[in-house]
Amino acid sequence: MNVPSLLHFTFLLREARTASWRPWILRKQQLSLLRTPLFQAAGKKNSLNLLGLTEAELEEQFVRGDGPGGQATNKTSNCVVLKHVPSGIVVKCHQTRSVEQNRKIARKILQEKVDLFYKGEDSDVFKEKKAAEKKKQEKKRRAKENLERKKQFKEMLQLDSK
Repeated sequence: MNVPSLLHFTFLLREARTASWRPWILRKQQLSLLRTPLFQAAGKKNSLNLLGLTEAELEEQFVRGDGPGGQATNKTSNCVVLKHVPSGIVVKCHQTRSVEQNRKIARKILQEKVDLFYKGEDSDVFKEKKAAEKKKQEKKRRAKENLERKKQFKEMLQLDSK
């Protein structure tokens, strides 16, 4: 057996051991999912009507994380990849160095995503997201108005000083 065929054989063995969806998620990276649960980021208690998840519906996998951190990141498999089998939603969480904390955070994120997936616009997550977006736009509008007032005030001072 020559060297190229030996390398190909080991590659096939490695592919046979991985889950069928793992290469896909590694290729897609984060799929533009939120990295933190919406309500944890907002500093609110999780008092929402979210759909419950059962462990039988979940596939959990621990993979090596990516990003800054050097050897601590590259050698430990503390990144959690959760897949909700009925809906096909996949969440990847690598926020902390602790596997247990990453598991909890990933479950919160997945619960919010599943709730949004099934309830749509009736979801509390969707409503909270829209309210936060509206509040941000209002804040931006007020800042723009204040900037205009300051410009007008400076113009008036310049005209008065001449």
